[in-house]
Amino acid sequence: MRVSKRATSAIALSAAAALVASGCSSGGDGDTADSADGSIVVHGVQPENPLVPSNTTETGGGKIVDWLWTGLVEYPNDGGAPRNALAESINTTDSKVFTIKIKAGTKFHDGTEVKSKNFVDAWNWAAYSPNGAQNGTFFSDIEGFDKTYTSDPDGPDGPKKAPPPSAEKLSGLKVIDEQTFEVTLAAPTAVFPTKLGYSAFMPLPDAFFTQKPEEFGRKPIGNGPVKFVSWADNDLIKLTRFDDYNLRDKMKIKDVDVKLYQDDNAAYADLLANNLDFMEVVPTSALAGDKWKTDLGDRGRSTVTPSTAFIAFPIYDKRFKDPKLRRAVSLSINRQEISDKIFFGTRKPADSWANPLTPGAKPGNCTACKFDPETAKTLLAEAGGFTGEMVFYYNADSAHKDWMDAVAQQVKTNLGINARAEGVPTFAVFRQNVNAYKMTGPYRAAWQQDYPDVENWVNPLFVTNGSSNDGLYSNPEVDALAKQASGAPSLEASHEAFAKAVEKVDQDVPSIPVYFYGQQSGHSEKIKKLELNNVGEIDITSVEL
Repeated sequence: MRVSKRATSAIALSAAAALVASGCSSGGDGDTADSADGSIVVHGVQPENPLVPSNTTETGGGKIVDWLWTGLVEYPNDGGAPRNALAESINTTDSKVFTIKIKAGTKFHDGTEVKSKNFVDAWNWAAYSPNGAQNGTFFSDIEGFDKTYTSDPDGPDGPKKAPPPSAEKLSGLKVIDEQTFEVTLAAPTAVFPTKLGYSAFMPLPDAFFTQKPEEFGRKPIGNGPVKFVSWADNDLIKLTRFDDYNLRDKMKIKDVDVKLYQDDNAAYADLLANNLDFMEVVPTSALAGDKWKTDLGDRGRSTVTPSTAFIAFPIYDKRFKDPKLRRAVSLSINRQEISDKIFFGTRKPADSWANPLTPGAKPGNCTACKFDPETAKTLLAEAGGFTGEMVFYYNADSAHKDWMDAVAQQVKTNLGINARAEGVPTFAVFRQNVNAYKMTGPYRAAWQQDYPDVENWVNPLFVTNGSSNDGLYSNPEVDALAKQASGAPSLEASHEAFAKAVEKVDQDVPSIPVYFYGQQSGHSEKIKKLELNNVGEIDITSVEL
């Protein structure tokens, strides 16, 4: 979902192919003195959970986690292959056993040194299912995960509970010395080093294990270029430069305030008035007639990102269990019309399950993404129709109302279903409902890749008990093919196997790809230079005033 930071030394392994470049910068030379003690205000939304890396799966909290922590590897802003960050080296001879050496002398924000045990302890905590880390399944490659992680056998509403794990720690993790640890995977996995820049794999300080995770997450201690100052719910998160940070991507400014908005139009007004220094995505109201270009001039930026908008189904609701119904809904949506009339051509109609900017993604493999209302009607009849109201939910604190209204209207017009869209006030509440399996209708979803490989578009979303498989979709054939793909000895073999898994997903339509993101951003007049990372978020270490 979230990646950050610029590149340093190369990983000592073959890595995934580069993404299409998505970084950008504005012209002009910043004044060093102005930057050194300067501050910026950036747009944000209330995070769903306290800020624990392995329990943060959404972008509101995710980008803040990315700023507070530095991982073993990082993803360049220009979309290139992953590079080492905190890792000195990552070595393997067989893509099964990895020896990871970290750089000596780096610190957490509480002054303690980052050691190899901080990675091992953090990964073990996340992989132990009773701890409830939403990103726990990201450690499924590691030997012993089947002993530390168990699942609820009959879903969240069933009477049974997940059996207790037989082990508390992953057998595939071993501390060698203060700067070195060894990772043994259950099977050779070529993509494993590519994943290590994702926030699930961040180290945790010893202090984390002396308190409740939610207490730590309200006052997080990371090891990144900025440290936490304060958090006022639905208002402001304050961050400041970590002066003891000694890796390459040091801050050029001092303070970053993340203002938590409930209305994108209010944020845009602040941007135009120079009261907000960066807004990642301008509201759809600013797209008509390229109004945002007129409003912002050279303060505006346009880029593409490896992100896709979806409609997700609560498959745990029996009304949405039939794949024919789900395919009917998908075929009734005119994606081109939404792109043209709602987004004025700034978004592209989705036609594949993984964003085509992602290494290993196959373009055009979503047969359910076609607009075919006649076939949709036939499938709906075969599924026995739909009784009652179909409500499409979205979070109302970002600019989703127009396109969600359009989706609901198309379903109503083309299928005769009593459909409408309804906003949930905030993203945090919306996500809490999703994670509690309380959704009673299809709902807005999106996927911003966590790391540059197609594996990230399959395992978290479509494998049983995947970390972001929020609708509880399950297909044993998909699981088996994804497991085969994950354990492939080369990236090429892995990508081919994932393509077969996606063919099965396409038959089931567990969700609906709607559009590929294009991104229109804006910054204030005081920012003289900035870069966007490869998923379109501001790289705060690049900002000059």
